[in-house]
Amino acid sequence: MALSGNRDVFITCAVTGSGDTVARSEKVPVTPSEIADAAIEAVNAGAAIAHIHVRDPKTGAPSRDPALFAEVVEYIKQSGVDVVLNLTAGMGGDLVIGSAEKPLPLNVRETDLAGATERLQHVADLLPEICTLDCGTMNFGEGDYVMTNTPSMLEAMAVQILHLGVRPEIEVFDTGHLELAKWLKSKGLIDDPVVVQLCMGIAWGAPDDMTSFNALVQNMPDGWIFSAFSIGRNELPYVAMAALAGGNIRVGLEDNLWLAKGQLATNGDLVSRAVTIATSMGYNILSPAEVREKLKLQKRWG
Repeated sequence: MALSGNRDVFITCAVTGSGDTVARSEKVPVTPSEIADAAIEAVNAGAAIAHIHVRDPKTGAPSRDPALFAEVVEYIKQSGVDVVLNLTAGMGGDLVIGSAEKPLPLNVRETDLAGATERLQHVADLLPEICTLDCGTMNFGEGDYVMTNTPSMLEAMAVQILHLGVRPEIEVFDTGHLELAKWLKSKGLIDDPVVVQLCMGIAWGAPDDMTSFNALVQNMPDGWIFSAFSIGRNELPYVAMAALAGGNIRVGLEDNLWLAKGQLATNGDLVSRAVTIATSMGYNILSPAEVREKLKLQKRWG
């Protein structure tokens, strides 16, 4: 893999995610105001894009309540900070079987399967510049949970995202997911430029070794714009990996809680470290305005 000649990169900060991280770090934002403040902190540190999940303010559990997304967006609007908002649309695809011996009935307490329109309700309400589209189905963790995104569901969601005028960020967790993205593009359901996030090192998707990463990068169609990240201890090394491969950068507490051994990070800490790594390598960090131009985004407020 040749080193990239592209020296202009943007940083996405995934500020909270939906993982079970709240109990592991008090720095993970939970309430709408905390999530908004984390996004603002990330932008002030050098991120152009804030990737937003929401959580139940009382329990910290992941949520897809449109009202919580609306609160986050309103807090950020009122701050006056310029940021490209990327709202997750990954929630609502949670399937948990009953057990290995009795898969049916499903574990209804933990299963959350919603239709395409319901999964995109907050996107339709708020019209962010970007929303995610998880382009595939895969096992997660060590239990009976399956992240479920069938081709028909992806097609239905892609149609709605296209009609809303929102740029989808295609989340690719494994090689077949990139092929699904190409299929959606071939059907005219994704406008140019196609934007991809390579999600590396997540069990049981593509591992974050260089061979697997290179396979995805080399299969990326010409003209597609990608970012890449790895979870855990390899989040910061992937800042360099992504840039050298011609991609863009993602960091944040969704993917990694630590700045160094024994030192819990904030989102601002992780973005600042990413800026240091990238600029030390000779890369220029793009502003939100420059990212809008690059990704041909529709800014609807601010």
